[in-house]
Parts: sequence; structure tokens; C-alpha cells
Amino acid sequence: MWLILLAFGFFFVLPIVWLILAPTKTSTELANSFPFAVGSLGEVGQAWQHLVAFQNGIILRWFGNSALYSFGGLALALVTSIPAGYGLSRIRFRGRKLLLTITLIVMIMPAATLVIPMFLELNAVKLIGTPLALILPFAYFPFGVYLTYVYFSTSLQSSMLEAARIDGASEFQIFFRIAVPLARPVIAMVTFFSFVGNWQNFFLPSLVMPSDDQQPIQVGLSQLMSSSPAFNPGGTANLGIDAPELTLAILLSVIPVLILFLFAQRSLVSGMFSGGTKG
Repeated sequence: MWLILLAFGFFFVLPIVWLILAPTKTSTELANSFPFAVGSLGEVGQAWQHLVAFQNGIILRWFGNSALYSFGGLALALVTSIPAGYGLSRIRFRGRKLLLTITLIVMIMPAATLVIPMFLELNAVKLIGTPLALILPFAYFPFGVYLTYVYFSTSLQSSMLEAARIDGASEFQIFFRIAVPLARPVIAMVTFFSFVGNWQNFFLPSLVMPSDDQQPIQVGLSQLMSSSPAFNPGGTANLGIDAPELTLAILLSVIPVLILFLFAQRSLVSGMFSGGTKG
């Protein structure tokens, strides 16, 4: 059993190790030296200079765009998903089951199936090429709605809410003063999954953002690859973009997700194991 686990571990870990070490070497060293040999930090600085020089530092603009779209969509997703999940779990109204069914259906649908309808809708209201063309679709997060619905249905005790109502608290006060503070683990989960989905989204930004200056980093990485002779034989060698620069750009694009995970991991774990008490 341990041999099998080690084999799978090496299978998944070795490519990550190679990716981390690749920016420390030149393109020639990557092709000819031992794959896991360590280069120098000077080569990392050289690769960064080449990235910043590419199209007058457009990679910095790509990172800024990704932050704007991801955090903007995340803020709206939290504002819509948390109250929606709470309302579906605690308020009985006509059409509630239909809304839950629609949420489930949309949640299990591949994201690519909604891209074309979203594009047509955004084009109809003249939002193509604007930040709202990504922020508004990113705010639509049915998985977050269902996640909060399950959490509030299983972890929030009805007796606590009834006691607050008897004391004269309004529904808004109950939500903001009782439900939201108790829902910090699930809010952390919604935050993490929403941000990761926004940051890594490729298909929709490539359609709704026609200008290179408006692209997020994920679309920008594909442009870097198309400009590199290492991955595109027709790429231009004098642009300074090769395998070390590409691997450095990939590593930098992962850092925001990694930082968020490190800060939210405790809440993520507690959120995954919550829900053992029926309200």
C-alpha cells in the first residue's frame, strides 16, 4: 500500500518540483541538464525582467485585471449567496422547491454551457469589453447558494431563532446578528471556491474581453505561450518569452490562490465537518 501511495505521490509531486525549479535555469539548461537540478536566483530575476518587458509590462495589467474581476465577483457572490441560502433554508414560501431544483440543475451543469447565453445577454446590454462583463457573471454562484442552504438547514438551531423572535428581533437582525456570525465557516468556503473559480476562469474572459489590456492573467498565459518558441514553433524568439518565463508566470498566477487557501484552511476544514446538528 505504501509503495502505491509513494508512486502516486511522486507522479503528482515531481511535476510541481520541476515547475518550481524551472525559472532558476536558462532554456538551454532546461533542455540539457538534469530535470531537477537547481539553477540560480539570478535566472529568476532575468526571467522576471523578460516578463515585465513583454508588451511594456502588460503582465502587471493582467494581474490587476484578475484581482479586479475576481474580488468584484466575489463580493457580489457573498452578498447574494449567503442571504439566498439562508432564505431558502429558513423561510417557507411558494416556489421554494422550484428554486432549489433550478439551483441544483444549474450547479451541476458544466460552466461552458452557459458561456454563449451569457455572451449574448451581455452583448444585448452593451457590457462587452467592460469590467461588469465578468464581475456580474462571477456574482452568479449557485454552488455557494446551495452550500449555505445546506449549512443553515443542518447547523442553525431553530430554537435559537425562535428565542430571538420572542425577544423582538426582526428577521434582518436575526440574520445579521445570529446567522451570519455562526456561518463564518461556510462563508469562508464560499469565499474560497468563488475566488478560485473567478481567478481560474478562462473561457468567458476570452470571449467578453476583446482587448489585450482587459484580459486576466489566465488568458494572458495563453498569449505568453503563443509567443514562445518553446510551445509554439511559430513564436518569435526575440520577445524573450521562453520556458523559464512561462513557468515563472504560472507560479505567480498560483500565488493568490495559495495565499487565500493558507489563510482560510482552518475555516475550510471546520466548514467541511460542520452540519452535524439538526436545527
